[in-house]
Formats: sequence, structure tokens, C-alpha cells
Amino acid sequence: MKDLYKNIPKIDNLIDNSRIKIRIERYGRRFVLDIIREHLDSIRKNIRNNIISRIDEDEIINTLVYKIDSENKNKFKKVVNGTGVIIHTNLGRSIFSEEVSQEICQNLSSYTNLEYNLGKGERGYRYDHITDIIQKVTGAEDAAVVNNNAAAVLITLKTIAEGKEVIVSRGELVEIGGSFRIPDVIRESGCILKEVGTTNKTHLKDYESAITENTGAIIKIHTSNYKIVGFSKNVETDELKTLSSKYNIPLIEDLGSGMLLDLSNYGLSKEPTVQEALYKGIDVVTFSGDKLLGGPQCGIIVGSKKYIKNIKNNQLLRALRVDKFTIMALEYTFKSYLNSETISSKIPTVRMITEDVKDVKDRAKKLADELNKINSDKIKINIKKCSSKVGGGAYPLDKIKSYGLEIEIDGLSEGNIEASLRNNEIPIITRIEEGNAFIDCKTILQKDYIIIYEALKKLLGVK
Repeated sequence: MKDLYKNIPKIDNLIDNSRIKIRIERYGRRFVLDIIREHLDSIRKNIRNNIISRIDEDEIINTLVYKIDSENKNKFKKVVNGTGVIIHTNLGRSIFSEEVSQEICQNLSSYTNLEYNLGKGERGYRYDHITDIIQKVTGAEDAAVVNNNAAAVLITLKTIAEGKEVIVSRGELVEIGGSFRIPDVIRESGCILKEVGTTNKTHLKDYESAITENTGAIIKIHTSNYKIVGFSKNVETDELKTLSSKYNIPLIEDLGSGMLLDLSNYGLSKEPTVQEALYKGIDVVTFSGDKLLGGPQCGIIVGSKKYIKNIKNNQLLRALRVDKFTIMALEYTFKSYLNSETISSKIPTVRMITEDVKDVKDRAKKLADELNKINSDKIKINIKKCSSKVGGGAYPLDKIKSYGLEIEIDGLSEGNIEASLRNNEIPIITRIEEGNAFIDCKTILQKDYIIIYEALKKLLGVK
């Protein structure tokens, strides 16, 4: 044991090693020294516990290099989405096109006129950059933006109906991602929740019977992440608008996923668009920016100027405001909707949802051709029909026709293949389908081909 202790290399000797020196220059002396001391302490502990019986300096250097590099790897990283879920909440929801990404990057590496009025040469208002384009695309009188849709609902209710009752159907008391619930958001806004109807049936008379002198608003929550079918009834937006106008009560609609296009033209169920809600006279409409819209995470509030003005004057807006990245990305996103012919090339989410299944099949064939170049008789690639999903809490019952690749490797189970690809340097997230590892090509990009190819070569031990 004494010999083992004596053979532990000194810190000075370790930091003189060329491989360690490189990492000191790259990551800093203090950081590297902390890892060295921690590892040497671990070795001493293992000696005391009779876990190790020899000391190998080269092995120690290798371990230190691995630990130092591992500690400095970014935890937030790019992944390949082979799940077929287009708006995958766990994988960052909607992605940007290369064109939009390049525009944003150019501005992020420079100073910007975020809150500077170039025309007047004085302080400006950050939302001036996007209000006009949101109005133009949606037809709204005014618009405001906060950091997510839950915040949009929160500040809207707090501004319009704080201290008063907000009427909502029991069938619309949804829970969104991360166990956040609409009833809780309403209560946090300082409003009093007034539930009407039942889980499966709510009538117009239920709303009208609940109206009192203390009613501050009626809110309709679009249940985009689930459907009640069978013996059910809900009140349409135009009926609620007639009722709210009769009693001069503001009507709010939370559309959640925030759709600007009628996707029923592409085989999906008919869902209300933001424009349709505003056309029906809804006073305030809220929706997400990073779901069906295809932009950055944010909550967008559109509607009547008198209500939006009050929301903009609410002190809570400062706490919920968005940054320059979101402002830029949102401007580019909304501008993409001005030209229907090029929108698919600028908004990947729209392209994936609306593209012809033949295009997906072509991508699957091209990827299969690339993977079949791997010189190994252990791997088998099959092209198969499958179904993709919109995701992001939208269209829960709808399936989109797609094609994908079934991957079989001799000696490896589907679970082993899935885990190996997931733990790749650039993780490849797949799914298990019919007992095989499966890559759905609906969400695979051209630049992902080489990543998948190299990952499978590595898995097979092919150079």
C-alpha cells in the first residue's frame, strides 16, 4: 500500500504533461488543477479501500484528459430528430430555416437598434419592430409579445379582469406541458375562476347563467392537446361573442398552438386560425410563437387596441418581456407569411406539415442509399411507410403519412441501437416501431445524413 501511495504522480509532474498543458491553456489552470486534485483524492481513497492494486501514470493522464474534456462539453447541444414528431417539445419545438438562422446570427454578433429609434435618434420601444408585421399578417388592431403563451394568458387576465370572475368551461380546464394548469394560471393572475358546464358538455346558457356584476371576462381555451369525442358539446366562438357583446364583457381566446394557416387543406382536421378568431370579434387572442407558427418561444397577444394598450402599460410586462433574439426571430417568422409561395422554404415546420409524402419517401430512399454504402454485412436497412405527428400539443388525433428507415444490426437489440444512437456525439433520437429501431424521415434534414451515416459506422466498428 505504501508503494502505491509513493507511485501516485505529483501534481507538478502531471501539469507538465503536454496533453494536460494544452487543456490548461484552453480551459484555465484553476479548473484543471481542481480536477487533478479530485482525481488523485479518489485514487488515494481506492487504495485505502483495496480497490486498486497498481498505479499507471499513462492511465491517470488518459482519465484526466477524459474528465477535463467531458466537464467542458456543452450540455445544450444539437440533436437529430428521427422521431417523426415535428414540433417536439423535448427537442426544442419548431426549428428555423438556414436562411432565417443566418440573418439572426449576423445581428446577434453586432449591436442592434433594439430600443433605439433610428428615425428620431432617441430611445425607442422594442415592440415597435414587430407590432406592424403582426398586425399585417393577423389583421389585429394591436399586438404585444411576452416570453411564452402561459405568460400571455397571465398578463391578459391580470390586466383585464384582476379581482373579478373569469368564466371558463370545465371541458377547457387544460393542463399544458410541465404540469402547468389553466386554473392555476387564472388564479395566479388575481382573477376568480368561475367554472361552468361539465367536462363533456357546456351550453351557452351555462355561460349566461354565470354572468354577474363581478364578471370580468369570458375565456375560451382551445383544447389543442386533447379531444373530447362522443357525447359532447361546446359553445362556438361566435356564440360566445354574441353573449359577451350583449353584456359588454371582454371575450378572450387562448389558441395555444397558434395557427395562421388553414391546414385542413393538407388533410388535417379543421382548427381555428388566429385570423378567424379575430374576424369573429374576439377581443384578445393569445398563442405560442414556437409551435405551429414556426418561430421562437414567446407568447403573442393580439386583438382590440384598447385592451392591448392596457396590457402594454401593465408593469408585469417588464418582467415578461422578450429579448432581442426573440424580436428578430419573430420579425423574420411573420415576414415569411407574407409570401405564400415561399413560406415552406422559410418555415420548416410548415414544410414538414404540408409537404407531399412522395418528398419524404425520396428523402428516405436517399438516406437508405447512403447508409447502404457502409461496408458491413451486419446491418440491414428497410424503407417502410409510417405515420408522423404534428406534436407541440396540436392535432392529437391526426396522423401524417410518412416514410422511415427500419434499422437492424446483428447482435444488437432495438434497445441497444436506440441507446447507442442517442448517446452519439451528436445525439440521434429515434423511436422503436414493431420491435425495431426506426428513423422517421419526416423530421430528418439533409445535413443529418452524414451524422447518421458516421454514427452507424462507429456503432458497427467500420472505418
